[in-house]
Amino acid sequence: MIRVGVECENLEDAKSRWGVGHLVLNLLKEYAANQEYQKKFKLYLYFKSGIPSDDFLQNPIFVKKVLKLPFVNSFNIFYHILMPLRAMLDKIDIMFFPSYNLPPLYFGKAIVMLTNDVHYEYTSGTLPFKYKLAYRLFSNWAAKKATKILTPSEAAKKELVRLYGIAADRIFVAKLGVSPKETMDYELWTMDYLLYIGQMFPRRRAVESLRAFKKIAPDFPNLKFILVGKDKYNPPIIAELVKKINEELGEERVIRREYIESDAEVADLYRNAKVFIYISSSEAFGLPPVEAASYGVPLVVKDCELNHELFGKAAFFVKNEHSVDEIAAVIRDGLTNAGQRAVCAEKYKTLISKFSWHNFAEIFFKECENI
Repeated sequence: MIRVGVECENLEDAKSRWGVGHLVLNLLKEYAANQEYQKKFKLYLYFKSGIPSDDFLQNPIFVKKVLKLPFVNSFNIFYHILMPLRAMLDKIDIMFFPSYNLPPLYFGKAIVMLTNDVHYEYTSGTLPFKYKLAYRLFSNWAAKKATKILTPSEAAKKELVRLYGIAADRIFVAKLGVSPKETMDYELWTMDYLLYIGQMFPRRRAVESLRAFKKIAPDFPNLKFILVGKDKYNPPIIAELVKKINEELGEERVIRREYIESDAEVADLYRNAKVFIYISSSEAFGLPPVEAASYGVPLVVKDCELNHELFGKAAFFVKNEHSVDEIAAVIRDGLTNAGQRAVCAEKYKTLISKFSWHNFAEIFFKECENI
């Protein structure tokens, strides 16, 4: 039986299960539901502070370990010292590091999740210096030393080869998944609001999208803009901008929430949206627009290789994501162009079948078996 270690610190706070946490959660759920995986692989889960209360995590098929020192709760000590040492003592065959970094103290075989977003953040992003330095050091170490690199799209793979100089045969692509949906008529559900879901890094253009909404709002008097996600600008600016726009429009036209606990409520937001907005300058995959598309919701996204890989021509594309005027024009087209909206809804029925966590897990465990 192959022993696979998994860094699981990203699961401990349910409110922070974006991105990496969402990926790890669904990978573990697929393992828990598949007896064939359980016959071939034994999963060792490493936590920093405690084991979450999710029902499936209480299953004895997992070996769960909390790694911390008395009176010390340090991510760096956990990630760079305790976890690699414990994994080697546990005689792990393959260690999975989903958080883009490889601890230098780990000397065994490793799969590291790596994306071009990380390179963007430490070279052009607005993260605090200590995070930029950590990404620069340990993502490059992963690029050099990891046995295999996992990335979620062919576009991201090309960028990793270009940016990090990684040999293409060391990188494998496993596209992320969406939850299965019942067949439904999207137009029967749609309501008058735009939707943005995701952490609000500057590269994802939440500010430009808000200003574009303000420009078109007078022409769509019943239209609202709902945003869900943490403000990752440095310093934070979203709350003040939302307040200012609402004051200038004379009513609450923009609604912003940092987090929604209920999966059902999030699903309803996706299902009922008129248009989903996610105009990112740098993205390796972008799960929120794929999730929106799985509900048949037309997308406003950046015109780039990744989005054409994922959606073909079935979206409303923004060429210059820095231009508020262009974003406003594309959102307007997304609201009023009935022909392209119908194309999107129809194409998404076939596109989304490619994006499942079952497929992701199958590719992941096949790589584990072949290393």
